[in-house]
Amino acid sequence: MSTDPQADTAAAENPATPEAEPSAAAEAEADPAADTDRTGPDGSGSAEPAGAEDGAGPAAVHGEAGEGGPGAEPPVSGRGGEGESPAGPETETGSGADADAGAGPEGTAEPAAEAPATPALSEAQAELAAQRIERERIARRKAEREAPVAAGAKLSGKAADLLAAVRAVEGGAKPSSVYFDDAPAAPRKAPVAPPAPRPAAPAAVAAPVPSADTVEGVRAVLARGGAPEALAGPAAAALGEDAAGQLTENPWRLLSLPAVRPTQADGFARALLGAEAGPGDERRTTVLVGWLLAQAGLKGHTALEAPVLEKALAQYGVPDPAEALELAIAEGSVLVFHEPLGPPVAGPSENAADAEDAEDAEQPVRVLVGLEGAAMAEESLADGLARLAAGTFDASEDWERAAGSAPSPSASELIRAVAGHGLVTHTGGEAARAEPVALAAAARELGLRVCLAAHAPGGGPDRVTVAGLLSGAEGPGRDTDGQFALDLLVVLDAPQLDVETAAALVESVPDGARLVLSGDPGVLGSAGAGRVFADVLAARTCPQLVSRTPDPGPLGELVSGVGIGELNQVDAPGKEVVIVPVKDAGEAVHRAVQLVAESVPRAFGIPADSVQVITPGHGGSAGTRALNAALKERLNPGPGRFGGFDPGDRVVHVPSAGRALPARVVSADAEGLHLERAGARIVVAKELVESQVRHGWAVTAHQAVGTRWPAVVVVLPGDAAQALSRDWVYTAFGRGERHLSVVHGVDQALPHAVAEVPAKPRTTRLTGLLTALATAGAQPG
Repeated sequence: MSTDPQADTAAAENPATPEAEPSAAAEAEADPAADTDRTGPDGSGSAEPAGAEDGAGPAAVHGEAGEGGPGAEPPVSGRGGEGESPAGPETETGSGADADAGAGPEGTAEPAAEAPATPALSEAQAELAAQRIERERIARRKAEREAPVAAGAKLSGKAADLLAAVRAVEGGAKPSSVYFDDAPAAPRKAPVAPPAPRPAAPAAVAAPVPSADTVEGVRAVLARGGAPEALAGPAAAALGEDAAGQLTENPWRLLSLPAVRPTQADGFARALLGAEAGPGDERRTTVLVGWLLAQAGLKGHTALEAPVLEKALAQYGVPDPAEALELAIAEGSVLVFHEPLGPPVAGPSENAADAEDAEDAEQPVRVLVGLEGAAMAEESLADGLARLAAGTFDASEDWERAAGSAPSPSASELIRAVAGHGLVTHTGGEAARAEPVALAAAARELGLRVCLAAHAPGGGPDRVTVAGLLSGAEGPGRDTDGQFALDLLVVLDAPQLDVETAAALVESVPDGARLVLSGDPGVLGSAGAGRVFADVLAARTCPQLVSRTPDPGPLGELVSGVGIGELNQVDAPGKEVVIVPVKDAGEAVHRAVQLVAESVPRAFGIPADSVQVITPGHGGSAGTRALNAALKERLNPGPGRFGGFDPGDRVVHVPSAGRALPARVVSADAEGLHLERAGARIVVAKELVESQVRHGWAVTAHQAVGTRWPAVVVVLPGDAAQALSRDWVYTAFGRGERHLSVVHGVDQALPHAVAEVPAKPRTTRLTGLLTALATAGAQPG
C-alpha cells in the first residue's frame, strides 16, 4: 500500500500493523448500528430521538426527574451480552460515531407537527402498505397452522386493548380486509413456456388520518401535562381514535412516539397524575418493558434474555424488575419463550445407573422475551424456510449439463446443489457474486421462471431489488394464489435481510419453487431486527456452498485479510491501495476533498462523481455532514435554494429504514424535490425532504452496503476510533472496485478493530426454531 502525504504520491507504505492492544478489546463499546439510517417513511427517526436535547418533549417542561423515575438516561453499552442492556440508550462514543445517526437522514427526530395529507401515496407509503398486506396474510397462515405462539388471540379486557394499541402503533393502519389465498398444497412443475404478464401490485391502503376532534382531544391532554402540542397529531395517529382517553388513563403511552424518551414520559405522567406517578406504577412498567424491547429491535435483537431486560428495567428506576416483567407477560403485552440449551441435565442425586429416571432430568433453557410482531415474523420465517428445505427435486441430466458448462467450479457446485434442493445458501466475496448470476442464467435456459433480487438497485437489467419485489413494483409479480410467479428466487446480499422482510419474502415463495440465499457473511448486518443469514448458516439445515473464488488484486487481498482479522500490508504497484495519514479531523476533510476532486481523477481517470467517500458517522468534525458540506462547496457550489439542495447535487434518498438509494437533484416545485435515480425520475414530497434526503458524496458504511464504486475514500478521523469494528472495516474497504484511499487518523485503533472487535452480537430465535423444526421433521411420525 502507498502513503500519500500529498494525496497522490507513489511511495508505498502501510502504517497500520497487525499488532493491537489486547487490553483495549473490552473498551470498544461503540454500536455499529449508530451510523445506520433508520428513518421511517413518515420521516420520524426511531433509533435515537433528539427530543431530550431540543426540548421538544415533555422534558422541556419537566426537566428534573423526581420520584416518577430516574433523573437521567442510564449509560448502557448496548452490546447485547450478559449483564448489559441492548435495549438501553446509546453511550457517547465521540463525535465521530454520531449518536443521533438513527434519527433520520440528518440525524434529527424533532417531534413534528401534523403532516399535511397528500393526495397521492409516496413510494415509501406504497411499499409499506403492500408489506402490511403481506404481514396480514402471514398472520392468517400462521393462525391456520396453529403456531406455538398464539399471538395474543385469546386475550381479553385490558390485555386485548393493549395488544390492539401495540398493533395500531406498529402497523399504522386498521387490519385490511384483503388477503391472499393460501399457497397451493402440491408442488407444481416448472413450465417451459414464458411466464404470463406480471399482475399488478397489491393496491396500497393509505394509513387512516385521525379526525380533527381526536387531535384536539389529544392536544388538550398534552397541554395539561406540559407536553408540546406538536405531538398531538403523531400521538393521535399512533394510538387511534381513543388516544386522549388512553393518555389520560396511562400517560406513559406517550412512549409510543419515537421522539419521546422515558424521562420525558415520566415528567408528563407526574404532571397529570401527581404523586401517584411512581417509578413502580404498573402502567409505567408495562409500557417500559415494551419500549425497551422496541429499542432492542432497533439494535438488531428480536428478543432479549429475561435477566438482561430486568437489568435494563432496574436502570430506569423500576423497584422490582422481575415482578414488572411477569406483569407484562401476564397482560400479554410481550411474549415469553423457553429456548432449550443442550441435552437434559441429570439432578445431583442421579447417576449413570439411574437410566430409568432419565425423564426426571432438567432441560436447561434460556428465557427470552419479545414483542409479538418480531416473534410472529421469526416463526413464520422458520416455517417457510423449513417448508422450502423439505421440498424434493430430481436432478435431471439437463441440470448436470448446465453444471458442466458453468464458468467456474464453484458455480458448478452451486448449480448441482440447487438442482436437488429447495433451499440452498451460498457464501463468498464480491467476485463470488458471479456464481448465483451464472445459476440464474442456467435456470432460465432450462425454462424456469427466475428472479434475481439484490439489496441495492443496479447490477443489470435482469436484477431487481428486494423492496421492489415485495411491493410489486419490480419482478415477476404474483400469481392468482398471491405468491411470486417464479420457480427460482436468488437473493443476493442476504445478510441485509431483517426478519420481517425475510418472512414476507419466504412466505411468498410458492411450494415447489427453489430459494437461494447468497451473500458475504463478513459485511455489516441488516438495519432491521434479526440476523437471518447468519442464523440460517448456523442452523445447518440445508446445503451450504462456500465459494472458492477469491477477490482479485491488492484490494481483494487486503479485504480478505480483514475478514479473518488480519490487517495485512499488501503490494499495490498500481496504487490500488493508498494510505493518507492525517493529524486531525480538519486535515481529514481537506485530504478527502483533495482526493475526490483532484488526485483520484488525475491518477486513475475516474471522474469525481464515481468516487465515494465513506465515514463511520453522520456527526462530528469529519462525519458525513461536514464532508458533504465541503464536497458540495468544491464540486457543486450553490445557495441550496431547494431546502438546502441545488440541481446537480449528489444525494441519498432514504424512503424507508435500511434503504439508501443514490440519486441526483434535478429540480423542485410545489410538488416536492425532483430526483433522478438510475435513469428514472422520482419526486419526494416537500414535507419529507428534510427527513428522507441527504447529500450523498459521503455516506456511512451501512448506507454503502450492497453497492460498489470504481474508487472509494474511507475517512477515519481520530474521534471515530470506538465506532470501528471488523465488519465495519471489511464493508467499507470492500466497496472499491479499482482503488481505495484510507484517510487514516485513528493510529492503532484500526488494526485493533480488525483483530479484536468482532460484530456486535444480536439475540435472535431463528437458529433454534430451524433446528427444532429440522429435528421434528427427521423423527418418524
